[in-house]
Amino acid sequence: MSLLKDLHSLLEPIGIPIETGIFSGKPPNEYIVITPMSDRLDFFADNQAHSVIEEARLSLFTKKNYQPIKNQLTKILLKADITITDRQYIGFEDDTKYHHYAIDVMKEYEMEES
Repeated sequence: MSLLKDLHSLLEPIGIPIETGIFSGKPPNEYIVITPMSDRLDFFADNQAHSVIEEARLSLFTKKNYQPIKNQLTKILLKADITITDRQYIGFEDDTKYHHYAIDVMKEYEMEES
């Protein structure tokens, strides 16, 4: 299980191009870049890792009003039991004419047996 894989699967049906890390090629009028932020182990009293907590940032870039897409993304993420830790408008990029909106997310996964 992987947060990146889950996010791609959840968001692909909305039809906005998604890439991880950086958008390659000529960007369309609307796209999402997923940036992994952390991948840590969660320990309990027995000092054994029982779960992995993964965090990522969804950066939405759009030349349109970002509000409807922000709301759609929020509903999809919450319905899938992905925790939203922060949402913020980063700003309007004068040189590219994109609005940049970020949604930070996290999800806990049980450790896979090896």
